Amino acid sequence: MTLEETMSELESLATEQTRRVYKAHGVREPHFGVPTTAMRPLAKKIKRNQPLAELLYSTGNYDAMYLAGMIADPKAMTPADFERWMDAAYFYMLSDYVVSVSLAETDFAQSVADRWIRSGEELRMSAGWACYEWLLGSRPDSEFDPAKIKAMLDEVAAVVHSSPNRARYSMNGFVIAVGVSYLPLHEEALRTAEKIGAVTVVSEKGKCSVPLAEAAILKARDKSRLGFKRRGVRC
Repeated sequence: MTLEETMSELESLATEQTRRVYKAHGVREPHFGVPTTAMRPLAKKIKRNQPLAELLYSTGNYDAMYLAGMIADPKAMTPADFERWMDAAYFYMLSDYVVSVSLAETDFAQSVADRWIRSGEELRMSAGWACYEWLLGSRPDSEFDPAKIKAMLDEVAAVVHSSPNRARYSMNGFVIAVGVSYLPLHEEALRTAEKIGAVTVVSEKGKCSVPLAEAAILKARDKSRLGFKRRGVRC
């Protein structure tokens, strides 16, 4: 499919209700208002197509950028490509659910995520912590250094409540991911979750719903889901 054909088909999937919801949550123009579920058949038809993904992402259209993440080939991307994508990711749904998710399929995911966590930029920090959520939930425990993950838990306990707004959400999610999916530090994550308590995140519409990390970990334990790993991280 050409860029023009893809954009035309994408626009045909839009709904006014979704457009209103996106706008209320901070999506900028241009955007069509396409539900994520409606994009999946289109992404499945296109399959992996990095050249088209680059064209879609460069339009600045939110729906096209999201679809780009669905069809991207992360193995064909370099760290510099991900930095470029992050530069254009103005909204957490792009930083955390497009760029970060795609990054999690690469061999250099941890090094890039580490750099973003240290950046001091809200959405880069959020994407970095979110990337570890995707990694921990899909990669073998043996790929992670327990001392490093323990140090990251300690960092969350120390600074989560004073960190940039959206980064707090992803840091809380990181604690949950460690507690549920990374068995070597399950108990440590549970202690960290108890220590940080409720995490407050405020959006343009007011307070966001943030899972209570301790409750989420205990729920997974009660349902015998500790050690859960996804088959993949993208739709």
